[in-house]
Amino acid sequence: MTTVITPLGVKLGVVGKGGVGKTTIAGLLARAYAGRGSRVVAIDTDSNPNLGLSLGLSLEETEAVPVLPRSVIVGSGGGGPSARELIGEYGRATPAGPTLLSAIRVAEAGAGCTCSGHATVRNLLADALTDVEVTLVDMEAGLEHLSRSGGTLAYADVLLVVCEPTRKSILTASRTAALAAELGIAHVFAVGNKARSAADVAYFDEALAQEGIPLAGVLAYDEAVVDDDREGSVGLRPVTDDVERVVAEVLAVVEAAVGSGGNR
Repeated sequence: MTTVITPLGVKLGVVGKGGVGKTTIAGLLARAYAGRGSRVVAIDTDSNPNLGLSLGLSLEETEAVPVLPRSVIVGSGGGGPSARELIGEYGRATPAGPTLLSAIRVAEAGAGCTCSGHATVRNLLADALTDVEVTLVDMEAGLEHLSRSGGTLAYADVLLVVCEPTRKSILTASRTAALAAELGIAHVFAVGNKARSAADVAYFDEALAQEGIPLAGVLAYDEAVVDDDREGSVGLRPVTDDVERVVAEVLAVVEAAVGSGGNR
């Protein structure tokens, strides 16, 4: 595969309604960037973290990834750790290539909210990742991460909203785009997933156009992915030519946005 160096410091958030395939697509994007020669840090912010599985780790290895300290002020003048130091201490290499960070894990009932973990991610994104081409954040499902104080993804350059061909999913994308605009995120794109027919693709085109959200690409429904997901082996699955093509289209859209001045 041809090596393509991505500009340093691209920060990409992947969001969406629960069950749309967000983590699988986040894993595909992270793998694709790594395969092109970019150093990638993938941050799992789900309280039930599974991104490691999409990057080729076993369940046991995913569970063993240490959780980032809560509410740490990254690179602060008061002597806080740098992003590089946190990645070195808490990051874990994956078979797919990216370095995985686990930001949040709920392991016991009544443990309290996860706001401080989101604050750590926000501070991490604010720091200059001088030796990382791509920082990809797989967000928990829903919208709360965009409404928290300061916004977890306030320092993201590009937001990708994963959608299914349903009205509820498109509505979530619309609400996400509105909140992202309030946070000052310049570029928001949709990625369609689980398309079973040409009618589904047309629905993505029409419904997202009505909401003013550009469509970066559409992935077809794949029963093999469902089967692998049941077995927890989706991260080890070879990428088909069709999936590779769509992922390349999405990355091209992201890099065009960053090249136009989206990288902050």
